[in-house]
Amino acid sequence: MSTAKPIDASFAGRHALILGYGRSGRAATAFLQHRGSSVRVVDRADTPDLRRELDAAGIAAHLGGYGPSDLNGTDLLVVSPGVAWDEPLVETARQRGIEVSSEIDLFFRTCPSPIVGITGTNGKTTTTALVAEVLAAGGLNVMRGGNIGEPVLDRVDQLRPDAWVVLELSSFQLESITSPRLHIGAVLNVTPDHLDRHKSFERYAAIKARAVAFMQPQDHALLNADDSVCLAMRERTRGEVLAFAVRSPIDRGTTVENDWLVIRNEAGDERVMPVRDVPLPGEHNLSNVLAAIGAGEAAGLAPEPMAQAIRQFKAVEHRLELVGRFSGVRWYNDSKATNPDSTYKALAAFSEPIVLIAGGRNKGIDLEPLAQAIAKRATALVAMGETGEELARRVRDAGLEQVERAADLRDAIRKAAALAAPGSVVLLSPAFTSYDMFENYEDRGRRFKSTVLQELGG
Repeated sequence: MSTAKPIDASFAGRHALILGYGRSGRAATAFLQHRGSSVRVVDRADTPDLRRELDAAGIAAHLGGYGPSDLNGTDLLVVSPGVAWDEPLVETARQRGIEVSSEIDLFFRTCPSPIVGITGTNGKTTTTALVAEVLAAGGLNVMRGGNIGEPVLDRVDQLRPDAWVVLELSSFQLESITSPRLHIGAVLNVTPDHLDRHKSFERYAAIKARAVAFMQPQDHALLNADDSVCLAMRERTRGEVLAFAVRSPIDRGTTVENDWLVIRNEAGDERVMPVRDVPLPGEHNLSNVLAAIGAGEAAGLAPEPMAQAIRQFKAVEHRLELVGRFSGVRWYNDSKATNPDSTYKALAAFSEPIVLIAGGRNKGIDLEPLAQAIAKRATALVAMGETGEELARRVRDAGLEQVERAADLRDAIRKAAALAAPGSVVLLSPAFTSYDMFENYEDRGRRFKSTVLQELGG
């Protein structure tokens, strides 16, 4: 008897073009081929390794660029997250009546399991990992993925209706999903980011609101009551709103009361765990934990397994990650801070003097508020990357005397080590993207850790 899985009729015989052959594009290619679609690939990259990989897989490809002629014979265009949703080739496809989709859109269309989605400007990766751990501790079968760096489309066939999927969803992904229906959706915070792509803050916020805009009454919208933009999204959802807040009063959801994290409902407050037991530093992480507890509450879990999962949680890589302690100075890797708001939160997470390493490629953000914040909180700044010169000048103008300009990462580490007194913290929290000097924020963070250990670990 054959054990082959039936081909999904909605994709059989389709002629798909994959725009961008990164992790997402590879997952979409395998998914569509398995379901009987013919697939071609276009990508601006053109390397010997990429050519060998595509040739070995027998996939037709146009590398080194693309244009309207690549759409000929295509009835489905699958766009990778790194490609703008209004890219000229994408607009041309729409004008020709070609269906436009994405890896994450294909996943939403075929996933048989309830989906928990986490979005926001900052805290997505930590909260996604927290929610996955909380749900698993409650006895649920959980798959984690999304923008956290783990494609899920290539695992959709492993899912059953009784499983749960926990996804980190970026604005790039949310705008590419036709109907992002979430059973539980959390919007952690919304501050200016990716304005080079989305053009305005209003457009960016509207995309984030898609995380709750497609809900049904039985779904749950977790909204940060400490963030006015998030809280306003309650008008955009049909789901039950569960607020979470560290500072603001709430009637229903999760909050802090008398140094305890509590679940609040009509019956009163149910204690989950003391604030002192939360293993992650900073008020922003307290907010992330409250969102995770809210997700557990929405999924019907008891407080004790949630509390146990949170107590045992380890910080995710590149998010206020302790690299080590050298000569009385603690060094932290916060390379995932790719926007100013994330760096503000990192600066607020410590009470010790901070030597900050920051700078990178700007995404259309005004540097002046960041410069003021750094001058107010840090004891010294080492600036690097494309924004380094302007950032250093603005921070000096804002009143911080100890400001250095670094030629590269190793130079920044050496300068920071010279500036840091015992009892202080050296914090890599760049506030900008990494693409001026590194492949991505992971590459930046790992190089930072290895270089710190090379320079100081011996």
